[in-house]
Amino acid sequence: MKVLVLYDYPPSPAGLATQGNLLHRGLQELGVDVYSAHFESAQEKEWYYRWFEPDAVVGVGYWGHAPHLVLHPQRYGVQPVPWLVADGYMANYHEVLDALPLVLVTSKWVKSVYIRDGLRGKNISVLPVGCDTDSFIPRDKNDPKVIAVREALGVSPDQLMILTVGGDATSKGAQEVMQALAIIDTQAPDWKYVCKVWPQPRTMQQNLVDLQLAGQLGIDKNVVYSTNVISRNFMPYLLAACDIYAAPSRLEGFGMIQVEANSCGKPVIGIKAMGMLDTMVHGENAFLATVAQEIRLRETTLGDESGYEEGHRVVFKRPRTVDYRASVHDIADHLLGLMRDAELRNKMGEAGRKRVIENFDYRVIAKRFTEIISKRLEIS
Repeated sequence: MKVLVLYDYPPSPAGLATQGNLLHRGLQELGVDVYSAHFESAQEKEWYYRWFEPDAVVGVGYWGHAPHLVLHPQRYGVQPVPWLVADGYMANYHEVLDALPLVLVTSKWVKSVYIRDGLRGKNISVLPVGCDTDSFIPRDKNDPKVIAVREALGVSPDQLMILTVGGDATSKGAQEVMQALAIIDTQAPDWKYVCKVWPQPRTMQQNLVDLQLAGQLGIDKNVVYSTNVISRNFMPYLLAACDIYAAPSRLEGFGMIQVEANSCGKPVIGIKAMGMLDTMVHGENAFLATVAQEIRLRETTLGDESGYEEGHRVVFKRPRTVDYRASVHDIADHLLGLMRDAELRNKMGEAGRKRVIENFDYRVIAKRFTEIISKRLEIS
């Protein structure tokens, strides 16, 4: 079997790049002949098509990347296999994707979104994102590298550290977490809430809104926003430094960092919806807050990134859910229970680690990929 993997290569710390890189690693360790290229690099992709002659070109992205992940390989007679996430609404490339023998998606929820938005779904298989369980491991709280992370964030040894990580914190449910923390503040042990976000103009504006909310709630002294570029080498220690990983995301097609937190032996606060239904088991490795609100749109405006002219307007026959809001009171109850009970945190963290190793280790995912490819495309 010869596979070319297309993603943001060489890999950045972002989720899609990590998804592609871990598939490459897993396939390589299985003995598969595999190479990677940047999904937008037309010349390099063509170079691989000509001399490598891959059996399958696996492209990591979302439906809007179809020109790079599907149409380009097809132009050269190579079999594309897109591995897709969702972004709330699929607006184009239905015929292109429906005609493929195989489309991979990251969760059952993503599959349901694509079917809701017009794909038949007969050619769609679920392949979760892999996790590097050798790097994301439980670490002793007295590990100097873990201590250094907490010190740099201003978290004292006797404080409980609650962590949220994302391109921005709001989309990961940080505002709901802050409201929950304000409710339980006087009942909970001493705590610090750390939001690690990616530096970008949109994030800067959102951070100000979030910090203003923290001030209004009276918890701003306990909320830390860290806006720095970091590598994947740092992430395992950041997650190891926390006591609880809280990300009841508003939109989540899989939940890579929730899985990585579990792999580090940390309990997770999530939402009972979307991709987390595949990765988290309520009461076992996570507490999943119920959905309090679904945000729906009757229309949207699309552009070149979706294969349309700028300003293309789409009106839905029925309003479409574009994101969710978790119950603040559920989050508060779950947080308080975990904050008060170290034994419960350890028990759920251990269960999470076990579940990740069995189901989401990158080698497990690579093996599952080869099985799907062999069966659906008859490639040996």
